[in-house]
Amino acid sequence: MTTLPRRVLRALDRFNAAYPWDHNAHYHQWILRQLPRRFDKALDVGSGSGDLARLLATRAKTVHGVDSDPAIVARARELTPATAPVTFTVADALTRTPSGLYDVITCVATIHHLPFTDALTHFRRHLAPGGTLVVVGLWCPQTLVDHVLGTAAIPLNAATGWIKNKGRTAPSPVSMTAPTRPADMSFHDVLGEARRALPGPRLRRRLFWRYTLVWHKR
Repeated sequence: MTTLPRRVLRALDRFNAAYPWDHNAHYHQWILRQLPRRFDKALDVGSGSGDLARLLATRAKTVHGVDSDPAIVARARELTPATAPVTFTVADALTRTPSGLYDVITCVATIHHLPFTDALTHFRRHLAPGGTLVVVGLWCPQTLVDHVLGTAAIPLNAATGWIKNKGRTAPSPVSMTAPTRPADMSFHDVLGEARRALPGPRLRRRLFWRYTLVWHKR
């Protein structure tokens, strides 16, 4: 595949730094559309500063956020009103998940930090019958389609950042979590492993270097 010239990439990096936006929060409203209007318990894995957990709390009786980074968990607690039915725990999601079953489990831009199949199996075990699992993950481009989508996302990424920051005197804040690392699974690999771990998951490749997975436990 032909890559963009270094000069163009540097210009895009400068533009994106001037007009930042949260690629993960971009999918939060989409996540809500996959969920029931009301449910009892939700678990947000890799909860970061708690934005999604607080959104889930508008529908859930209780929400528990889990993240391995103590600093970001402390920040999530600071940002969450005391009256909100949300708690946050510093924990490894696969070894210290709070006990019990959950009606909703969400995992945004976190599963590529975990053993993928083990994580899906763990989520399946903790999901209540009739519950919904929603994952927004990162894929590593390998195929022609991957590279075409990645190239198409570059100008859209810049345009979205400009639109979201338009009219602001300062760039919009970006809720970042703990240090990240690039994905190492292609979408094809993700699809195959997900189908082995879960019966009938719904996956879709998305723009902005993301994919989505939705699964309903019968």
